[in-house]
Amino acid sequence: MNAPESPRSFGRNEPDYPNPLPRPEGEFEALQKAWKAPSGLSFITAVNNTYVGLWYIGTAFLFFILAGILALIMRAQLALPESNLVGHDLYNQLFTMHGTVMMFLFAVPAVEAASVYLLPNMQAARDLPFPRLSAYAFWAYFVGGLVFFGTIFFGLAPNGGWFMYPPLTGSKYSPAENADWWLLGIGFIEISAIAGAIEIIVGVMKTRAVGMSLDKLPIYSWAMLVFAVMIVIGFPAVILATLLLEMERAFGWPFFIAERGGDPLLWQHLFWFFGHPEVYIIFLPATGMVSMIVPTMAQTPLVGYRLIVLALVATGFLSFGLWVHHMFATGLPKMSLSFFSAASTAVAVPSGIQVFAWIATIASGRMKLTTPSLFIIGFLFIFTLGGLTGVMVAMAPFDWQAHDSYFVVAHLHYVLIGGMVFPLFAAFYYWMPVASKYPLSERLGRWVFGLMFLGVNVTFLPMHITGLIGMPRRVYTYPVGMGWDTLNVVSTIGAFMIAAGVAIFIYDLARKFRFASDDNAGNVWNASTLEWLPNGNYNTRSIPEVVSRDPLWDQPNLSKDVEEGRYYLPGTATGGREALVTSPFDARPQYILQVPGPGWQPVLAAVFTAAFFLLLTVKFVLTSVVCGVIAVGCVIWWLWETDPGPVRPPADIGGGIVVPVYVTGPANHSWWAMIVLMVVAGMVFTCLIFSYLFLWLVNPGAWPPQNVRIPEWTWPSLAAFLYCGSAVLIAAASRQLRGEDRRSPISVPILIGVALLFLCGGSAIDLWAQWGTDLSPSAHAYGAAVYAIMSLQIFFVLTTLIMGAYTIARWLARRLDSVRRTTFDNTMLFWYYTVGQGLVALIVVHCFPRLTGGI
Repeated sequence: MNAPESPRSFGRNEPDYPNPLPRPEGEFEALQKAWKAPSGLSFITAVNNTYVGLWYIGTAFLFFILAGILALIMRAQLALPESNLVGHDLYNQLFTMHGTVMMFLFAVPAVEAASVYLLPNMQAARDLPFPRLSAYAFWAYFVGGLVFFGTIFFGLAPNGGWFMYPPLTGSKYSPAENADWWLLGIGFIEISAIAGAIEIIVGVMKTRAVGMSLDKLPIYSWAMLVFAVMIVIGFPAVILATLLLEMERAFGWPFFIAERGGDPLLWQHLFWFFGHPEVYIIFLPATGMVSMIVPTMAQTPLVGYRLIVLALVATGFLSFGLWVHHMFATGLPKMSLSFFSAASTAVAVPSGIQVFAWIATIASGRMKLTTPSLFIIGFLFIFTLGGLTGVMVAMAPFDWQAHDSYFVVAHLHYVLIGGMVFPLFAAFYYWMPVASKYPLSERLGRWVFGLMFLGVNVTFLPMHITGLIGMPRRVYTYPVGMGWDTLNVVSTIGAFMIAAGVAIFIYDLARKFRFASDDNAGNVWNASTLEWLPNGNYNTRSIPEVVSRDPLWDQPNLSKDVEEGRYYLPGTATGGREALVTSPFDARPQYILQVPGPGWQPVLAAVFTAAFFLLLTVKFVLTSVVCGVIAVGCVIWWLWETDPGPVRPPADIGGGIVVPVYVTGPANHSWWAMIVLMVVAGMVFTCLIFSYLFLWLVNPGAWPPQNVRIPEWTWPSLAAFLYCGSAVLIAAASRQLRGEDRRSPISVPILIGVALLFLCGGSAIDLWAQWGTDLSPSAHAYGAAVYAIMSLQIFFVLTTLIMGAYTIARWLARRLDSVRRTTFDNTMLFWYYTVGQGLVALIVVHCFPRLTGGI
């Protein structure tokens, strides 16, 4: 069921007020009651983006401080030659944890957290479309991250570098559990990041102010959309890599052991397919923040809006062609090096477009030298220097000289601190009045900027020289007389200058920040975008219609009219929390989304999910499985309430526009989320097939190895028949549910149940066929790759089994019918994906070996 087309004209220069009459008595109070956050201990069950977003940002900043303390200890150790402040094992843990925490627990979560808070406000949405998913992602990150960091106090922290290269991190050279904490902990935290990315994609595309078409979308929203798509494409690679290495460590499956057909370079390909785009994953949201702050500080519209949007998209696209940028010294063919070197240089072009657009915006207005402005200027200076050294290391001959030296350390920190930390601090000062009763101090802010700007350059500029004269990275000490002494002392002084600047910021934050859900400091900068509208727990009193990219400048009465409820959805049509879902391109009203409220389910699901992974790390397998089952139960409990159905008839949202309170199919927000989830799953599977083919290339003539039997054609043919049969049955169940097959005596739950038997049977037959050939997953990488593909398929079949059983339970509880069928539609989509993946897996596992000489 789709929303009817509205008779109103959207996008006019001066829209009429949809609700010119006074609002009904008690309407505002009902809205406040619906969106009120719980009190007492239940406060932690709040799912409002205004609460979860701030918790998220605060936790990310906590990890920034903790990782910074680790860096100070390392700099103190390196200040003098032959120092014994810390030993080599602890130093290895320190630099591994510093890099891991900064990249995985601070950088990506910080920009994702900011979007959880800012995006609904900036798009005048009541909340993100899946607030419980945001809460789940936060609590999983919070619990898992703190436990992971705590390992350093017990000597269990990973010590193989934040990149965890095998074979150093394999069971032969790292038999202790330190590496397992990284593999399971970080893999789990990346799943939390993917959950946030799904929320962002659907939120940007489906919950916007009326009339906020794609050409009026704030640049920050564009940046976060590209950011989220990059996470969906890039993060599955590192999740798969961690799974493969953990399977090697736990079960002896030799994916990275050369003497048994594996290859350590496979890890580098998978890791850097995520790792280099991650630089841009954290850079693009920062540039989005800069593109919002610069026009406000210059009090003029942003120059080159369309060029900046194209630059964001181009950066996201090109970044996935750069992963070999980190592998120039691994002996790859020169033709490959030339291609990736060119791509590494080309990615500087879209970044340059944005820099020139900001400069043009500043030149066309009158820039006020506020603290946000100073951090923006510092960002331009530091990131530009980092970009120049990036072009240098993109040249393979130079990279061979600078590789694994302190020159690379300097380049990395110039890019990351300049490209992300400085814009983030600018954002803290700029958007603090949205969240707090008081803005931060301008006087102290200048001290913070000055100390951080000087500190960064004093710390990392000398490191370029230190690296060029021979100091290798990741060494815990060095002998006297190497010429590195003075440079290291200077770098250590600079590091403590940065710490002093951050300490002043923390002091000012404690002194000034007072959370305000409905009484903030206001639009102190005279900004033009919607996050500066008067707000509360419900974000905006009514959903406005916008006519430009700078609505607060171009519609002078907008704030007053929104606050008086003169726009869309000024109250609560269903008596609960609601958001207005709009069309993805031109932002026309489509339907009212019934938003789930606070609940213990996301918190408990996150805690038990974290417990599952963390207990698995220390080999408490039975307890871990119990926690995993409880986590799945909590998710089912949570989902049971999120498909309320058409509880009310279509409602008038204002201006005579009537929209439904429930839709199904492609218009539904959860349908979009399922499509994105299928892309994530497809990327995991694609990376696994890449791993299979890569290992074939490094084992010419031995894929499969001699004397390995391949199952007869009968078995994969039967498995494929069962897979396809299950898809046919689920399609028949869909027709039956719609009432198109009224003469069929078979009910929907029976069709689903038989389809589940077919799906499970196909997977079981394939496993049985391989088992019957005595193929060992631990003897050779071929067997490991085959069993990895089958294991992934079994995981998806089991997931589909749970979803199918849940759908049957909804039917039996009379919560599923021809209209209220969102649960079934989502299960059907995932089912089709699982069948498609299973068929491709059968082709790869059973056909490819025959093409390469198997018997």
